Amino acid sequence: MTVHPSLQTYADAWTHSIESIAELVKPLVEGEWNRRTPCPGWSVRDIVSHVIGMECEQLGDPRPIHTLPRDLYHVQNDHQRYMEMQVDVRRHHTAPEMTSELEYTLIRRMRQLRNESRAPETMVRAPLGAEQTLELALHMRAFDVWVHEQDLRTALGRPGNLDSPGALVVRDTLLAGLPKVVAKDAGAPPNSAVVLDVHGPVEFLRTVRVDGDGRGSVDGAPSLGPAVTLAMDWETYYRLACGRVRPHAVEDRIKIDGDQELAAAILKHFALTP
Repeated sequence: MTVHPSLQTYADAWTHSIESIAELVKPLVEGEWNRRTPCPGWSVRDIVSHVIGMECEQLGDPRPIHTLPRDLYHVQNDHQRYMEMQVDVRRHHTAPEMTSELEYTLIRRMRQLRNESRAPETMVRAPLGAEQTLELALHMRAFDVWVHEQDLRTALGRPGNLDSPGALVVRDTLLAGLPKVVAKDAGAPPNSAVVLDVHGPVEFLRTVRVDGDGRGSVDGAPSLGPAVTLAMDWETYYRLACGRVRPHAVEDRIKIDGDQELAAAILKHFALTP
């Protein structure tokens, strides 16, 4: 147990997902590590390398000194270059090297979390030399490892854990980004509402309301006359919002009622992560 309940929620979700990742990759033969995943440009090995690298940074380990190749088409900005460093440095590691480093990193991180006594608002290391609160860092690690667990499950044909503790962290994180998507990015008109109806392992109904000044907010109360209602299953929702799939590829899994033009604009800007 950690000292603060707000940290425990994220620690539990992180633990569930990262132990699932370790279990998924442990029996893989060498060729399976090279399978493509829904995460653009990354293989199974690359995802596990990323997870290892990010956890090592949370442990305070120095970043590798490494020069990236110039032909990585999916690396187009500083954030992607930062993330790619931990990945590319492990691209030629063998399956046993990958699983043993993951196992060792998990042991170290779990010990760190068990002994965590810092307050949630303590500032800690964040990507690109920035800082973030300890609570946000744990929140984002829980988010990240669940999404990458699903990337691995898709690549390996091993579906599962769509309703795990990590899934609920991801749901809440993605919902928090909806007002910007609807009000700012898609340009929903003032005094309008957009309803999102999601079914499946994680179910919810949310209304994004745009006030007279064009500011968006989200709540769980139904809207009597929404401009648009988007209905889809949970897997389609998270895959769209995490940039794992484009709207046209899953249009048969999305039901749209109302303003088709606004719906298209919302779906165009739906991805919150690169």
